[in-house]
Amino acid sequence: MLLGAITWLGSINLRALMSLNLLQFGTLEFQPNIHPYVERIVWAFISQSAMIAAIGYAGTWIAGIVFLRTSPLRLKEHGWLMMSAVLFYVFTPVEIYVITLDLKMWFLDNAGSNDLVEFRKLFIHRLGALAGVPIIALLCYYTIIVLMIYKPMRKPSPVSTPTGLN
Repeated sequence: MLLGAITWLGSINLRALMSLNLLQFGTLEFQPNIHPYVERIVWAFISQSAMIAAIGYAGTWIAGIVFLRTSPLRLKEHGWLMMSAVLFYVFTPVEIYVITLDLKMWFLDNAGSNDLVEFRKLFIHRLGALAGVPIIALLCYYTIIVLMIYKPMRKPSPVSTPTGLN
């Protein structure tokens, strides 16, 4: 699960950094002075990292289900685990939709298309998809990391008292 999560979140961050080089700061406008060959290479990197992110997400999703089913930790006693699971799985439909857009970009890249306008349309559609919900999901995923580190909302274990001291 950890390997899938690192791969998935790392790919998302890498794709975001590459995307920032294409857009003018603070807007959804593309920089006018990018050479078409350089832009095509950036699209290829973005589409490859999208595929890696999709594989990492699927691995994390499956490993999370297996962990929740086989773990001795019970959700009633470990609120941090319940909150982490809710935050992760509630955004599954959002991730599936975004992954379908990423797969379209991957197919466009691997079909040998050099039409930069198609890449740009798909990219802008992906950024505006679901009115920012993917960004909220990403913030929730980072909240899961904080929850797993600090483990709040744990039910205290019962304290046994020595016999005869009631």
